[in-house]
Parts: sequence; structure tokens; C-alpha cells
Amino acid sequence: MLETHVIETGPSPRTTLIVLHGLGADGFDFVPICAELDLSRLGAVRYVFPHAPERPVTINGGHVMRAWYDIIGTDLVRREDEVGLRESQAAIAALIDSERQRGVAAGRIVLVGFSQGCAMALMTALRYPERLGGVAGLSGYLPLAATTAAERSTANADLPVFMAHGMQDPVVAPARGTASRDALQSLGYAVTWHDYPMPHSVCMEEIRDLNAWLLQQLG
Repeated sequence: MLETHVIETGPSPRTTLIVLHGLGADGFDFVPICAELDLSRLGAVRYVFPHAPERPVTINGGHVMRAWYDIIGTDLVRREDEVGLRESQAAIAALIDSERQRGVAAGRIVLVGFSQGCAMALMTALRYPERLGGVAGLSGYLPLAATTAAERSTANADLPVFMAHGMQDPVVAPARGTASRDALQSLGYAVTWHDYPMPHSVCMEEIRDLNAWLLQQLG
């Protein structure tokens, strides 16, 4: 199991958000951002912030850092670390299994991810065998896009998807985000899309939009 930091907003939560950080960060990175969410209408919420494994990252000179998978080069499509992606997918799916074993219904579990975490959230949620509450991807893209149609689960074929991207993002080009959105829409997913005049980051307007979407899906 992945190491995690957990916050519960009250006793016996029946809703879980699993929040996946970006490259080089850790699970604590999104704690302040999630603190800005107001999901009190849902009752107690359990936030699970996993820490990605440490591994050498090729594009960063082989330096060891927390990463869900290796970034081999700037071409995010043709040089994907499929082994790393699938290892992290299995680890994140195990976190979902653990929440369900605690008594949280799959339909009350949402994956949220930023950058690399966005890639992992989308990849894992679409392939998970039980219907989840939704998936939110921020400033990222759909990995292994060519295999998504064949590998996605029937249970999550109509999974609600929230995607947001900064139109001044120099790390994950906006075109990668919009291409991922279009790919998901072509497979029949209802994607709620937002873009903002920001770089590779998160803004308050985005947090408000995500808050409203979460309440809509889980309320």
C-alpha cells in the first residue's frame, strides 16, 4: 500500500476523496487546497493524500523524486512509461479497495489529481471495475490514450469527468489537455471542462468550480 496522509472532517465519513499530487511533490501538497473546499453538505469527508513512490526521473537528469511514473522526454505521447503507469494504477486502485473495505461505497469515492496525478486519476478511474463517484483531472492529460477504449471498465463507461487547465501552462501544454478532453468525449464521457488564465498551478476560481461539481455529483 502507498503511504498516505489522511484527514477526516468528522466521525465515520461516508465520502472519500483520493487526491493525487504532481511530479516532485508529495501528499501534503494539496492539503491547503482541499481545505478551501466546502463539502459540509455531504457530511463528514475523508481525504486521502497518498505519496507517490520515489524513483529516478529521466527528464530531470535521473534525479530521484516522488513520481507516479517516469517522464522519459518532452513527448508525452510517444515515450510513455507504461510499466510505471500501470504499477501506480494498481497501487491507487488498492487505495480505492481499502476505502470500500472501510464501508465507503464506490459511488462515494472520487479521484482528484494534478498534473501527473491527473494522469493517474483518469487512467485509474476509467479502468476501475466498480462505478465510482467521479474523477477530476487538473492541469494534466489522459495517459495511454490509445488503450483507453479497450481497457476502460463497463461500470465506469458513464463516469462524470471534471477537467481544468491553465491556458498559459508551460509544463503540460493546453493542447494536451484539450486533446484528452476530446478523446474522452469521443468515447461518450460527459466532460465538464474549465480553463483559466494561469500557468501550471491552481486558482481560486478553479477550486470553486471543482467544489460545485463535487457537490453536484455527490450531493
